[in-house]
Amino acid sequence: MAKVNVYLLFNGDCEEAFNFYKDAFGGEFQMFSRYKEMPKVEGLPSMNSELADRIMHVSLPISDETVLMGSDGGGDWASQHRVGNNFSVSVSAESKKEADRLFNALSEGGMISMPMQKTFWGEYFGMLVDKFEIGWMIGWRS
Repeated sequence: MAKVNVYLLFNGDCEEAFNFYKDAFGGEFQMFSRYKEMPKVEGLPSMNSELADRIMHVSLPISDETVLMGSDGGGDWASQHRVGNNFSVSVSAESKKEADRLFNALSEGGMISMPMQKTFWGEYFGMLVDKFEIGWMIGWRS
């Protein structure tokens, strides 16, 4: 069965927010990375210095079943950022087949923002907004 978590999107204050959540829930960050740590990707523009120190991904386990995750947007990535739509539902599938099935089912009538693909962080991953305007992140790690 897939695991479902909330993925919070920020516009520059992700680090501050997650330090606040860490103080509230306790525990340690499972992952904490900045955009400047991202490898160069052919076809994508270089990271501007304003975005380099923003948070690319952070995860904080808050129970045995739940991980609170988040990142900062910026530039074109944050053009649609509004309070109220600054989250996605993150699904960790148990298999590549399940990831594809969920992605295809949820994207029906919606809009795909990132097709399912192998990523530099080693996950098979895609993003979409469903027909009800809910953001989804689907991933599988072998």
